[in-house]
Amino acid sequence: MTLPTSSPSLSIEPAELKLEIRRFQDVQDSIKREVAKVIVGQEEVIEHVLISLFVGGHCLLTGLPGTAKTLLVRTMARTLGLKFNRIQFTPDLMPSDITGTDIIEEHPSTGHRTWTFVAGPIFSNLLLADEINRTPPKTQSALLEAMQELSCTVRGQQYSIAPPFFVLATQNPIELEGTYPLPEAQLDRFLFNTVLDYLPADQELKVVDLTTTTHVPEADPVTNREEILKFQQLVRMTPAAESVARYAVELVRSTRPGQNGNEPEFIAKYVNFGASVRAAQFLVLAGKARALMHGRLHVTYEDIRALAIPILRHRVLLNFHAESDRLNTDAILRRLLDWKAAPRA
Repeated sequence: MTLPTSSPSLSIEPAELKLEIRRFQDVQDSIKREVAKVIVGQEEVIEHVLISLFVGGHCLLTGLPGTAKTLLVRTMARTLGLKFNRIQFTPDLMPSDITGTDIIEEHPSTGHRTWTFVAGPIFSNLLLADEINRTPPKTQSALLEAMQELSCTVRGQQYSIAPPFFVLATQNPIELEGTYPLPEAQLDRFLFNTVLDYLPADQELKVVDLTTTTHVPEADPVTNREEILKFQQLVRMTPAAESVARYAVELVRSTRPGQNGNEPEFIAKYVNFGASVRAAQFLVLAGKARALMHGRLHVTYEDIRALAIPILRHRVLLNFHAESDRLNTDAILRRLLDWKAAPRA
C-alpha cells in the first residue's frame, strides 16, 4: 500500500501508518459484523453513525417508532467499548438532570458542610438523547454547550467532558404534539440527520425470527476509547484534493438563495436559507472517513455526493412555495445533485 504524494506531513512513520490504516479497516469491519448480530439491515444508517464516531461528530437519528433507533445506539456503544448513558427527554426535564448539580455534603466527624458536584449523565463517551425534541429550549441549551465545547457549566463552574464524546439523538418525525423543535444552532451541530425507514419484507421477517425466541443476541466489544481517538486523527490525515474540497464548497454555496447568483432557479424559488460553512467542513471531513472505510486513501467526488443529503437535509430551510408544491428537503437536494454533477476525473 502506497501513500498518495499529496499526503500532508505526518508525525508517524509510513510503516506504522500502514498498520494503523489496516487496523482501522479491521475494526470498522468488526463493528459492522457485531452490530449485525443485533440490528438487521440499516447498513447506510450504521455507516453514518460510524462516520460520526470516526470524525468526532454528532448524529441525529430520525425515524418512526419501532425502527430500532435506541437499540442501534445501545448496541453501538457496547461494540465500541465506550461509557454509555441514556437520557429520556421529557417536557419536565431540567438542565441539572443532564449536567448534574451541586449538593451540600456534611463531613461525618467534623460536621463541616461543603458543596460537592455530582456529575450527570452527560459525563460519558456516548450519550443517547432519546426523543430530544420533547424537552424545552432551556434544557436543550445545556446539551448544546456540551456538543460544541465539550464542557458544561453548573453554578458558574465549568466542567470538562473527557473525549471522545458523541451525542446520538433520536426524534419521531410524525408525533409533534408536546414537542419543541430543535433550534437551528443546535441542528447545525449535528453532522448527520440520518433517516431510519421501514425494512424490506425479508429483513422484517428476519427481525421477527431473531426477537421471538429464547436466544438474545448480543454484540461484543471490538475497540476502546483510546483507539477511537487515534482513528479520529487518522481520518484527519487522509488527503482531500483541492478540486474535491472546491466541489464540496460549491455544492454548499449552491443551497443559498441570492448569495452569489449562481444557484439554480429551483433553489431561489423553494429555499429560504441555505447551509452554513460548517456543512462544507463536515462534507470534507466525513468524506475522509468514508474513503478510509471503503479502503481508499483519498477522498473522491462520490464520497461528497453520497454524504450530501444526510449532511444538508437539516441545514436547508424551505419556504411556503415548497410546501404548497409538496416538496421536501430531500427532493430539493436530489435535484441539486443532478444539477451540480461531479467534474470529470
